[in-house]
Amino acid sequence: MSTIQRDMSLTGQPPASINAIQKLGTALGVAGLLILLLAAFNVNFPEKQLWLSIALGSLFGGILIFTYGAYSGKHEGIKNDGVWFKSVSSRGFLAWVAGLALTGFYIILYFKAEWLGLNTEGDNTGLIALFDPLSRILSGNPASQWFVYGTLYTIAILAFGIKFFWKYRHNRYERLRTLSVMFFQTAFAFLIPEFMARLNSENFNLPYYDLKNIWPLNYYNFEQYRVNDFISAGNVGLALLLFGIASIFVITPILTYKYGKRWYCSWVCGCGGLAETAGDSFRHLSDKSTFAWKVERWVVHSVLVFVVVMTTAVVSTYLGYDADKYWLTKDVFLIGVAVFLTLLFAGIWFFKKEELKQDARYGAIGYLVIVLALIGIHYASGSTLFLIDAETLRSSYGFLIGAIFSGVIGTGFYPIFGNRVWCRFGCPMAAILGLQQRLFSKFRITTNGGQCISCGNCSSYCEMGIDVRAYAQKGENIVRASCVGCGICSAVCPRGVLKLENGATDKRINSREILLGNDVDLMDYVNQN
Repeated sequence: MSTIQRDMSLTGQPPASINAIQKLGTALGVAGLLILLLAAFNVNFPEKQLWLSIALGSLFGGILIFTYGAYSGKHEGIKNDGVWFKSVSSRGFLAWVAGLALTGFYIILYFKAEWLGLNTEGDNTGLIALFDPLSRILSGNPASQWFVYGTLYTIAILAFGIKFFWKYRHNRYERLRTLSVMFFQTAFAFLIPEFMARLNSENFNLPYYDLKNIWPLNYYNFEQYRVNDFISAGNVGLALLLFGIASIFVITPILTYKYGKRWYCSWVCGCGGLAETAGDSFRHLSDKSTFAWKVERWVVHSVLVFVVVMTTAVVSTYLGYDADKYWLTKDVFLIGVAVFLTLLFAGIWFFKKEELKQDARYGAIGYLVIVLALIGIHYASGSTLFLIDAETLRSSYGFLIGAIFSGVIGTGFYPIFGNRVWCRFGCPMAAILGLQQRLFSKFRITTNGGQCISCGNCSSYCEMGIDVRAYAQKGENIVRASCVGCGICSAVCPRGVLKLENGATDKRINSREILLGNDVDLMDYVNQN
């Protein structure tokens, strides 16, 4: 029987070795990994359905048993648990081993899937073949490397989601959003696309489609073969295509206005779901330095510019100049994109100049690059853009950003760079939602500076590298483009200083004006709020 921990000190206790229940969970999980590893080395399992069930069940059960051993004997509430003293969560030897192992697996999965047994011209072997029974049950097709990836991804979110749920069981917000990411990953990202594949026939073909993936995160959604598949699928395909377009220009801005980028990044997105669940133990590793913040702003907005130029170039390649043949000509499309971006940037500059301030130069540089690229697309012959064809541009983006950054580094190196390195530095979707959040969203994190004891928990556990404590000490509302609204800063605060709100923007108190003694009527502020 486990002993109840009665010490409620904020600093926690020195790290202790794992208990017997945690050791049992670890052994069970390792056994499941061993089966998958043997399959990867081409060991033949005659009863593949049975052995796959044992492997996945061992992984899932091992995580749950480990979780029970870790949290069953503790009071509700966040504990330090010696994260900076454990090798795996403090960039120690085990962290590097885990990071290199995960990265190596992702590299093989992305670029050398045949080493795992993928065979496009015959029967699969090895690890891929082990997943064939499950794939045939869901989609009727043999497994691919992406099915293996999706299955393990979903298992990780579900199992570590339960661990996260138990760890943060004192916080209703964390419980709800964890259930949300578990649901969206299992239903919309994993099961529904597999079921959709069963509808395909010789006369009807829907592309594999994660319904919650929105451009520019799914940068490939407007490639010609996908557009052709959508159109050839009739009303269903056309509805999905229109839904994808409406998601960009209508659904996303409305939801971000009401709830901030958290509605997607912390409640829906699969990348965010894995980061929040499987990556929770590494959230404190995010770099909080000013240098990292500067690099983040340059890199993530450069990726956004890259994806806009790439998508525009790709779409323009299957448009012509003859108005008699095309209702949307290449000229009209490029001019339309340029006019839209010009009006958008001009509107932001005119109405939100104060919110932009020093970030205005980033927007100006990005806008200039995109416009120059559009001119280059227009005057280039064929599909050539500055001597680089659109397909090369697309494949370069897919390799550098879609595979290496988001897949290999962003996920494989949780134990080294923290759990949100992709979301923070590379995700173009996060960049767009962040701009919307900063410019017109009602979402903010309010602070009560009078209650802050400067313990630093909020800043330590911020996965996006925001110095939350600096805001809390001043009682200043937090309105940051990078904030994903995970709410952990509020959950780990021992004094209840931080609160996530969706209040009207005209009621936000500018604490800087108050602190600097500017012409501010405090009683007027109080009466308004």
